[in-house]
Amino acid sequence: MKSYPSLQPKPTKILVIAMRYLGDVLLTTPLLHSLRQAYPDAQLDVLVFRNTVSMLEGNPDISHIITTPNRPKLHDYWQLLRKLFRRYDLAIATQSGDRPFLYTLLASPVRIAVVPPKNATGWWKRFFVRRWTEFDDDNTHTVLQHLKLLELIDVPKCFSLVPPQINDASQLVRQFPFLVDNAGYAVLHPHPQWTYKQWTVEGWIEIGLYLKKRGLRLVLSGGPAREEVDYVANIQRQLPEDTINLAGRVSLAQLATIIAQAKLYIGPDTGITHLAAATGIPVIALYGPTNPVKWAPWPAGYNLDINPFHKTGSLQLNNISLIQGQGDCVPCHLEGCDKHRQSRSLCLDTLSPERVKGAIRRAVGKE
Repeated sequence: MKSYPSLQPKPTKILVIAMRYLGDVLLTTPLLHSLRQAYPDAQLDVLVFRNTVSMLEGNPDISHIITTPNRPKLHDYWQLLRKLFRRYDLAIATQSGDRPFLYTLLASPVRIAVVPPKNATGWWKRFFVRRWTEFDDDNTHTVLQHLKLLELIDVPKCFSLVPPQINDASQLVRQFPFLVDNAGYAVLHPHPQWTYKQWTVEGWIEIGLYLKKRGLRLVLSGGPAREEVDYVANIQRQLPEDTINLAGRVSLAQLATIIAQAKLYIGPDTGITHLAAATGIPVIALYGPTNPVKWAPWPAGYNLDINPFHKTGSLQLNNISLIQGQGDCVPCHLEGCDKHRQSRSLCLDTLSPERVKGAIRRAVGKE
């Protein structure tokens, strides 16, 4: 591995660009925390999509958050240009795409970036940055991919994720008294953004009833989109009457607070599962087509510079129990069996609730 010297003089204004989905933004927080530890007095700003900013709420490592629409118009580009142009002495692109690369060019004369491999479109970007590391979409976990950028500027790595947080939880307790019940509760997050990552409604209902039988109250989480709210409400109707439905009712920071006090979280390959993993509670993650090497939840307290999970096989590591659907094609890295985001995945449709029940017993005790 090539050794790079630290930047001299030390940067005092740093921009980190992380323009992807909610889970991706959360997975940049070890990078942000590492930079804050190395440069405690620096201005550390982050550029994200407007619909992901909630994942960074209350993050103590960040000075300012700059947002842009997912599909910016000319006016949005102009506003962003005014905010970025030569305002920084270090700009970091955590993705290899065109827009993050362009924004680093605008923001700073000193740039480090993740760039495409030599045989991919955009390989030439490496010639326009001070230092670079190649993007690996197959054999490097996303957290470790981001942390590779630190090697370029000789900054020590911090591996812990930083979930969003609220300043005062008392109002949340008044709104949801179950938070102080002694019996305890489990959080189920049944609806990922895309259909090909979904488990079955029947599976969620069976697991919910099993958890209730074990003495845990049920809490369902979900986002505010109408399809997701309706999906979660359908499951709630088939569970005990005291089931709590949070879909569309709380912010991400509030949800992180609620999850952090739960006995258990169960969810599919989605940003909220990464969020639950970051709180440190026991997490059962249901994976199908997705490559766990790249996208498995990052285990709490895991501080090794090697991938925590393999491509195939279920595994329990620290607070994460990863259950992988079965099949010779798993993980196929495709968007479902019909190769589009709204298709189903057979490996998840056939995932047995008994396997999830076994993981529950291992995570929270047999009785």
